[in-house]
Amino acid sequence: MDFKPKYLLQDKTFGRTFNKYRNRLSDTDRSKLRKRFEIFRENVFDNRLRTHKLKGALSEYHAFSISPSDRIVFRILDDGGVLIRGRYSGIG
Repeated sequence: MDFKPKYLLQDKTFGRTFNKYRNRLSDTDRSKLRKRFEIFRENVFDNRLRTHKLKGALSEYHAFSISPSDRIVFRILDDGGVLIRGRYSGIG
């Protein structure tokens, strides 16, 4: 399945917490993270991202891997956009 989002929105708190996470990364890891988001912007279901649907309270959301233990959680909106809800660690 391929899906290129028309646009990306961020949850209210995502930007602040994500910037803290990104600033703690090495230059190499920051570059890898940038590449993951480039892939995401082209196809949220690209196999390299390991995108999967969530269950339970977050069943309307999907997640993709940004590292072996970190995920970005997002929801596909009805108009073709994507809402990024947050980053979660220790999942895996």
